[in-house]
Amino acid sequence: MKLKALIIASLVALSAYAQNDTYQVYIEQYKDVAIEQMHKYHIPASITLAQGLLESGAGTSELARKSNNHFGIKCHNWAGKRAYHDDDSDGECFRAYRTARESYEDHSVFLTSSSRYEDLFKLKETDYKGWAYGLKRAGYATSPTYAKKLIEIIERYDLARYDKMQASGAATPHTSTSVTNRYIGMHTPYLSNDLVYIVARQGDTMKAIAEEFGIPKYKLLRYNDLYKGYVPNKGDIIYLHRKRRKADKAYRQHVVGDGESMYMISQKYGVRLKRLYRMNGVTPDTYAPMVGDVIRLR
Repeated sequence: MKLKALIIASLVALSAYAQNDTYQVYIEQYKDVAIEQMHKYHIPASITLAQGLLESGAGTSELARKSNNHFGIKCHNWAGKRAYHDDDSDGECFRAYRTARESYEDHSVFLTSSSRYEDLFKLKETDYKGWAYGLKRAGYATSPTYAKKLIEIIERYDLARYDKMQASGAATPHTSTSVTNRYIGMHTPYLSNDLVYIVARQGDTMKAIAEEFGIPKYKLLRYNDLYKGYVPNKGDIIYLHRKRRKADKAYRQHVVGDGESMYMISQKYGVRLKRLYRMNGVTPDTYAPMVGDVIRLR
């Protein structure tokens, strides 16, 4: 029983670590947009980021990935592109955007153009608690714990510091910049198979990437099936989480192209290398893919 409890505790800890990592990547990717929107529309950047994190699952939800809708805004009074997803009811209509930035802009317009949210703009931009409870009272979401969830996210990731920043990203006096400075020159994060990854640049090292994202180097190597001492090449895909046991449902097989290796295929689809070999009934010692071979991904 003690061993079982230890295993469960370990899994919980790993899950929390992965979420923290994904959330931080999202924050660093969209904090500047949230700050810009704050200065343009007077909506706290902390609230915008917290809503984006909560509504989109830190950018990993199907609605965010396929329709760039980061705030769960539905089609009411909407003449633009549409997407249909199950929410409170089956097949509900949601707004779809060309880019995530468009979603952030429309979120601001949505709040400022509706009379139901007008009382919020009487609050200070630093009053994130007032905004959180005000959004719940105005009916932004049906969850009874919506305000508490927003506040918990803001306080856990110290998002309130962005409410005191200029549009350039520079902090006003007496505001800590340690976290912001840590991510200067940060790689752009992407998503594949619901995993966050970056593309290596010229001169990158695994140590530098590990330090940039706050991940132990040995874990980063393990996540990417790499050996100690590996030096990334420009264009390499580097995952920030452990890869999956199989590819996304949209990809069931892969036809091998010129020069492709099993490792390259595993990185392309975010599938563990050992699992890829096992799914296809081959081993590294006995098989090297040839052009035209069909590789099973699920």
